[in-house]
Amino acid sequence: MTAENVPRIFPPDTLARLRELVDIDPSATAGDFTDPRVRARLADTEILITGWGCPVLDTGTLDAAPKLRAVLHAAGSVKSFATPEVWERGIVVCSAAAANALPVAEYTLAMILLAGKNVFAHRERLRAERAFPHDGTLPATGNFGRRVGVVGASRIGRRLIELLRPLDLEVGLTDPYVDEAAADALGVPLLPLDKLLAGSDIVTLHAPQTPQTRHLIGRRELALMPAGSVLVNTARGSLVDHDALVEALRAGRLSAILDVTDPEPLPADSPLYELPNAFLTPHLAGSQGNELARLGLSVLAETERLLSGEAPQFRIGREDLERTA
Repeated sequence: MTAENVPRIFPPDTLARLRELVDIDPSATAGDFTDPRVRARLADTEILITGWGCPVLDTGTLDAAPKLRAVLHAAGSVKSFATPEVWERGIVVCSAAAANALPVAEYTLAMILLAGKNVFAHRERLRAERAFPHDGTLPATGNFGRRVGVVGASRIGRRLIELLRPLDLEVGLTDPYVDEAAADALGVPLLPLDKLLAGSDIVTLHAPQTPQTRHLIGRRELALMPAGSVLVNTARGSLVDHDALVEALRAGRLSAILDVTDPEPLPADSPLYELPNAFLTPHLAGSQGNELARLGLSVLAETERLLSGEAPQFRIGREDLERTA
């Protein structure tokens, strides 16, 4: 991982506990696997702890690490660096994606509840009018019985469903990899995408970024959403056709809460910055600040399990890559 992330993910107490388990050289952060000094360290490496900024584990790198038995990723997706050959060589791959899913689910929950209260629109009106723009009764505002559609039963999607369960909301799910039995276990109805979009007040996206999910939400899909509904995206910007979204927002039919965009960041002249019914945040739903330490603890726990002979809790199979986010 990049050197600056090491102390953020592994604060002193976590690093000390990790060093009780394995021989680790914190100064051996590998920014470039082609560096001869890094190659020399790889020769005896049995466990590789990775994170944001990890170089690709290609054939040459794997050949330089003949003793490598596990890759423990202190972040979410491993798609950017883990090649199929990692699994072909029988190397165990684990990820802290479950730990990273929690703050995303928490952020999404907060945004759903704020959207149900129509907070962002009321804020705009309050700033413009400098007085309460209502008499205390707002019929279209509130979260009781609000219909929430979850697109994607990823780790984040499932965690969000758990967080939504105690609330007085109607939650539905769409996911091509989930069957009725799995949806029943989650306690939500499984719906086709079109039906979920048409029947939800708030739609939240938690699908992975794949060629199949590019512009999953386009002009046709946005038109299916009821007037006054809200689209929340904390997954990947490419899931939404931004040109179509801008059209819908300009028409005043919908609102959007976007923590991710395509491209990222948006060009300085993007209308999404100025539209009053678009609320943008700078890709901060995932682990930030003190939340990064949770990722290190996840890796520490997986290291303990690996060394004790237990099965890793968050092992990733090659077949999982297209289904998780």
